[in-house]
Amino acid sequence: MVFPIFLTCGPNEVLVVSGFGYSKPVMLTGGCVMAFPCLQRWQRLSLNVMTIRVDSPAVYTSQGVSIKVTGVAQVKISTQHPQLLAVACENFLEKSKQEIVDLITETLEGHQRAILGTMTVEEIYKNRELFNTRVFEVAFKDLYNLGLHVISYTVRDLTDDLGYLQALGMSQTAQVKRDAKIGEAIAKRDTVIKNCLAYEQLVMVKFANETLIAKAERDYNVQKLIYDKEVKTKEAEANLAYQLQCSKINQKIREENMETKVVEKKGKILVAEQEITRRQKQLDSTVRQPAEAEKYRMETIATALKTKTLLEVEAEAEAKSLKADAEASAINGESVSGKCSLGNPECSASSIEQREIMIQQPQLEEATAPRNLLQRRRMPNEYQQ
Repeated sequence: MVFPIFLTCGPNEVLVVSGFGYSKPVMLTGGCVMAFPCLQRWQRLSLNVMTIRVDSPAVYTSQGVSIKVTGVAQVKISTQHPQLLAVACENFLEKSKQEIVDLITETLEGHQRAILGTMTVEEIYKNRELFNTRVFEVAFKDLYNLGLHVISYTVRDLTDDLGYLQALGMSQTAQVKRDAKIGEAIAKRDTVIKNCLAYEQLVMVKFANETLIAKAERDYNVQKLIYDKEVKTKEAEANLAYQLQCSKINQKIREENMETKVVEKKGKILVAEQEITRRQKQLDSTVRQPAEAEKYRMETIATALKTKTLLEVEAEAEAKSLKADAEASAINGESVSGKCSLGNPECSASSIEQREIMIQQPQLEEATAPRNLLQRRRMPNEYQQ
């Protein structure tokens, strides 16, 4: 039974897994993959930058001069495209790092020798940038086809065993020294002339500067007076405006305070009016209405007493009249009773009873009449209370 294992690789290397389950090898850069031992195979290829030293001893230039050139190149496995990475894996997967470095060195050295044979010593010595560019362009194409990427190339050292470069340097040095002496003499002459001219110009400039300084001071003083006047005017205007604004603000504050006091007084007046209304209602409910009720009760009692007095007087007069009528009737009754007693005893008895009733009836009416009248007068008042 085969158990799977997990394989990991960092971002500076490529992991190639092939075998069972893959029609094409899987190239993984910085990740994790599951593989089955005995059924699948995995290999690793470094992506680190390789520094290649390219030495070319005894290389003849186009002039036939033998020189030594040492160049330095920075090369790495290309990961710009999957096709290039596949080509690099195909070419270098079974090789060690030293074998890869040797292959790159041989390729660069060949191109370096070829470019040296097409240039002169002076061209290489004076224009190394052109030499670097030519070697880089030629080597880049070949190494690109191998799956490699040339990052940079530069010439580090250039020497020869015949002293050609030294002689070239001495000639150049002598020429430079000659030109330097001539230039120094010309420079001294020009320096003296320029110093004289400079001194003349210095004096002229000095006087002109002093004149300009005096004029500038005069203009400055004049403008300063004008500006001081304007500044003082503006300050006075600003102060007046500030005072005016302060006065307006204070006036506005006083007006707002007065409005606030007026509103407060109105509120107090409104509260006082409401308090007066409340007290009036309270007085109406607690004093005036009971007083009016008491007044009405007293007036009703006075009216009832007056009516009672009048009724009593009327009743007394009527009673007296009825009494007089009763006495007259009694006198007449006695005469009738005398007649009845003479002939009929029953007649005499009924006559006596009738006479008593007639005598008592006016007295009863006289006694009850004032009381009934007072009751009739008092009943509506009691209903009103």
